[in-house]
Amino acid sequence: MKYVIYILVAFGFWLLFTVNFASDSLGVGLIVAILTVLFLRGYFVDDVHMLFHPHRYFWFVVYLIIFTWECLKANLDVAYRVLHPNLPIKPGIVKVKTNLKTNIARTTLANSITMTPGTITVDIIGDYLYVHWIYVSTTDPEQYTEKISGRFERYIKRIFE
Repeated sequence: MKYVIYILVAFGFWLLFTVNFASDSLGVGLIVAILTVLFLRGYFVDDVHMLFHPHRYFWFVVYLIIFTWECLKANLDVAYRVLHPNLPIKPGIVKVKTNLKTNIARTTLANSITMTPGTITVDIIGDYLYVHWIYVSTTDPEQYTEKISGRFERYIKRIFE
């Protein structure tokens, strides 16, 4: 039954985007909706009850503000490093431990780190993210974990777990 609902939702989006009610367009839209649900059914979220918790939306807005601020700071830092005559970089790959348990939360954290200039998530293995960092300022795992993921992880946890 849930796949029928997914097909109807996908077909509804098709109608919304095409605004074409000709029979051939409706047929193609229905076929595309069925094929989309057929091929992507393994990626659908089963715990949709999480969507009905309003406090998650509040933390999402807070997270967006924090993420925007951190991106702005990181952009200025990378611009400083690029424009500085001595190019003060000390690149390296660090192993960051995460306490997030769900795949969506880990993926969101990895993407947040990657979208912040100066860092790129290279791999996720178990509870660890391997991050390429433009300036490895410390070798203490707790300190660089806090610098890289700590600013995002606590908000992502409130949103997705």
